[in-house]
Amino acid sequence: MSGHGVTRRDVLRTLAMGTVGGSVLRVIPAKAAEYAHQMVHKEKAAAAAGKYAPKFFDAHQYETLNSLCNTILPKDEKSGGAVEAGAPEFIDLLTSENEEFQLHLGGGLLWFDARCMDQYGKVYLDCVPEQRKEILDLIAYRKNAKSDHSLSQGVAFFAFLRDITCDGYYTSKIGIEDLQYIGNVARGEWPGCPDLPA
Repeated sequence: MSGHGVTRRDVLRTLAMGTVGGSVLRVIPAKAAEYAHQMVHKEKAAAAAGKYAPKFFDAHQYETLNSLCNTILPKDEKSGGAVEAGAPEFIDLLTSENEEFQLHLGGGLLWFDARCMDQYGKVYLDCVPEQRKEILDLIAYRKNAKSDHSLSQGVAFFAFLRDITCDGYYTSKIGIEDLQYIGNVARGEWPGCPDLPA
């Protein structure tokens, strides 16, 4: 970040602005995302164990959030996933400072576990992989809420969680490296666009 200081008030103001101002991010502006990553990094560096302590979510919710972030953007042979990029910490920090996020994500996690209890008799983290896939398939598509209105809150929750997970990932060091973004680079000549694989 540049030498200009960004205050907590600046972050809250930019969160309130949402995606206005031409940001390619889905939920928050890039400057707020950068600042949130810096705050998480500083906190982890200052902690005795080097771990982030959740600010909003309780232990169970935070573990569920980690599992969902990992499902949304898992690590692969090319790069780390959302968890390795710090998306859960990023989401928790932003949620602790924003009442709208608290409603969407806190309420969404409560709905999510309640739906799993109704459907499977256990919370999401205790479900077997087939049950986890089944519940996520239900809330991953907006069309499902049209045919079953009881899924509306879950669909809205998961859509928001996907967006903020992607914002957290693609504004992190791991996500930027995954994009292979190199910034503005002076070139003596233009080599043209690379060939696309067949």
